[in-house]
Amino acid sequence: MVEVRKPPLEGLRVIELAGLAPVPFAGLLLADYGASVLRIDRPLPHPHDGKPRQPTADLLTRRKSSIAVNFKSSEGRALLEAILLEADILLDPFRPGVLESLSLSPHQLLAKNSRLIIARLTGFRRDGQYAAMAGHDINYLAVSGILGQLGRADGPPYPPANILADFAGGVLMCALGILLALLERTTSGKGQVVENNMVDGVGYLGSMMRFARNNNLWNWPRGQNLLDGGCPWYDVYPCKDGGHMAVGALEPQFFHRLVQGLELPELDNPSLREDRTSWPAMREQFRHRFLEKTRRGWENVFNGADACCTPVLDQRELEGIEKEQSLPVGLQASPGFPINEKQSWTSAGLAPGIGGPDILYQWFGWKLGRDLQIKEGGLMKTHAAKL
Repeated sequence: MVEVRKPPLEGLRVIELAGLAPVPFAGLLLADYGASVLRIDRPLPHPHDGKPRQPTADLLTRRKSSIAVNFKSSEGRALLEAILLEADILLDPFRPGVLESLSLSPHQLLAKNSRLIIARLTGFRRDGQYAAMAGHDINYLAVSGILGQLGRADGPPYPPANILADFAGGVLMCALGILLALLERTTSGKGQVVENNMVDGVGYLGSMMRFARNNNLWNWPRGQNLLDGGCPWYDVYPCKDGGHMAVGALEPQFFHRLVQGLELPELDNPSLREDRTSWPAMREQFRHRFLEKTRRGWENVFNGADACCTPVLDQRELEGIEKEQSLPVGLQASPGFPINEKQSWTSAGLAPGIGGPDILYQWFGWKLGRDLQIKEGGLMKTHAAKL
């Protein structure tokens, strides 16, 4: 029997400066694996009075706490600096130059806490043509070269929601950087700045797509390649009831089972399969055949078969099947916190000021009214407060 230990990030103190979705997701990821995450919100009227408040628009708040701080004021900055003296990780969601304008530059922070890891996540690179411009996932994806490779041949490039740049190229690469910095800190004893931008992050994820332009895997125009919808046995097909089936029968043995299930034995011909001129007609045969049954009918045909043919489930449907979301990485001896059914499908959000004073008491022994006071909608540290 494996001895189950504490979550791997337990004991780490993470400060998350409130921002848009990518950085909050980084905080959620760290919290799910044991880190204590404190979100720093903007000041608001009558904070920290214990009364129910409206959560912010941030949905990625699981296991987090919040305090409201006006770090544009000298008192607010003093509180944040005091907290960062003992923090392990700072999550910076701002555009280039914002921390520096607040006299909270990485150089200044590391001079006071040499073990601090400062994770800075931007959309565009911090230098170059787009550095000072606003943008979103679609823009970062566009200038990375990846968006130009996505979409149907007869239409414009098509962005797959904001998954690739914001979350994969942004958050997951940022989390990798944080873990690498934590690993390096075990030998050097020093923190450092972790620089991430979504353009380089998603560009790195697209390494195979970039290299494959030089061979038959991806050397055709957009939407005409093996893995981008150009190939009839790697595509999505509508069914009789409006549902869809996803087909990914790349290998010959899987293609054989696919056409068996579709009852199209005349297509089970390796020469025909590899002949690109046959693809349009083959696609039409697949399309017409899938329209003959409901999605459930095709599920009954392909369930348990090595045909790489599966139903396309939507989130509401999945919610009725899988009650609890799984963590992305399972650690046998030091697992993260389980995600219960309620946490898996809804977010309660987090209102500014909720839970944060308790965290500051756990970390530093600070109490509201003795060590902390409220000024202009934000917390500040009294002169008596000590670490």
